[in-house]
Amino acid sequence: MNPQPLPPCHESKESMQVYKQHCKIAEEYHEVKKEIALLEERKKELIARLEQVEKESMDAAQLAKEYAELTEENRTLKLAQTQCVEQLEKLRIQYQKRQGSS
Repeated sequence: MNPQPLPPCHESKESMQVYKQHCKIAEEYHEVKKEIALLEERKKELIARLEQVEKESMDAAQLAKEYAELTEENRTLKLAQTQCVEQLEKLRIQYQKRQGSS
């Protein structure tokens, strides 16, 4: 509830000054309230953006970790494949030697 000043006594210069001062202060008060409301809204927007950036950052960190793990797994699988190919080639050579000596 907004306090309403008593109507000024038009015959009193001091009463008129107090009334005008009250009106001016009330107007400034409402402007400050509007500014606070706008700043509160801006604060909410910035917090939401910060939360989004933090989430994206965590997602990026998780993806980087998964990429590193998959890269290592890929390296291990390629090494195992190379070893299997080499072993298969050795077995083929041994088989051919047996076939040739029989």
